[in-house]
Amino acid sequence: MLLRNIVNREELRKRMEADERPYTTISFYRYFSVEDPMTFRNELFIKMAQLEVVGRIYVAHEGVNAQIALPSMHFEVFKSMLYSYACFDGLRLNIAIEERQKSFIKLDFKVREKIVADGIEDPTFSMDNRGRYLQAQDWNTMMDKEGTVVIDMRNHYESEVGRFEGASCPDTDTFREELARINELYADEKDKTILMYCTGGIRCEKASAWMKHIGFSEVYHLEGGIINYVNQVKSGGLDNKFKGVNFVFDQRLAERVSEDVIAACHQCGEPADTHINCANTGCHLLFIQCSACAEKYEKCCSETCREIIQLPEEVQRSMRKGKPAGRIFSKGRFPRTV
Repeated sequence: MLLRNIVNREELRKRMEADERPYTTISFYRYFSVEDPMTFRNELFIKMAQLEVVGRIYVAHEGVNAQIALPSMHFEVFKSMLYSYACFDGLRLNIAIEERQKSFIKLDFKVREKIVADGIEDPTFSMDNRGRYLQAQDWNTMMDKEGTVVIDMRNHYESEVGRFEGASCPDTDTFREELARINELYADEKDKTILMYCTGGIRCEKASAWMKHIGFSEVYHLEGGIINYVNQVKSGGLDNKFKGVNFVFDQRLAERVSEDVIAACHQCGEPADTHINCANTGCHLLFIQCSACAEKYEKCCSETCREIIQLPEEVQRSMRKGKPAGRIFSKGRFPRTV
């Protein structure tokens, strides 16, 4: 069996759009020792491909990180397969908050140096001494305690559209950057109660261990992140303290958590929280755009990019040829000029 995808993305997209079966989107991770990541990757790839799993999975010596989707009819078999491995026994599977559209089109299974890029080079750092987990109810209770510091361990474009009330949201582009600045940003808070959260738990779990490593005394993190929190709030009838949308790293880009719109269109400043990639392939900037500006600029981030997409495709390709990727994968900030 071929252990990678060879079908082009356009064909894969067409196949997924034609597939009318319901899909379930899942995220999971676990930090544990993987002796041979490539062998483990290949074994899991074969089993997941047989169950028509699509998504993005990273394997490293420090564990596994996965954001996937699969036909809902295969979910129970998939769960049994996963739990048959001792390293995954009892693993929490975060089920997506909402399924407005298909989240992935192919299975992308990679071996990486780490399952989440952290920039940590300290050889004495260990994940063994982590912060303590909090479930939704306890999280709500501790958030209300005086002197508690709530830290969003996500990037600026994630917290811009959704966050916990009163959270500290560092203006950083990457998790690596935020970890590097933790000591600087919260040097005066080392004796306070620290609560940390992220999308699914993987970043704040590592961050909690790092904060304890550099001297923070009382550190907690939200188990399963925002996804698990929202599911617990819904099932338990709890007070929801997360406002806005939860940014996700798949084709959906966001899951609606509350009706609050806490962000603004990067072009006109009107309330909006819909992320979009600029329609100009040579730009591809991720930014927030309201429906009116989407129509005015034809889903582009600027008038310049709107003019470019009017050109014949061969001209656009010629303009991109031999040039660096420019702003591809860069993230817009408010306010923007157009």
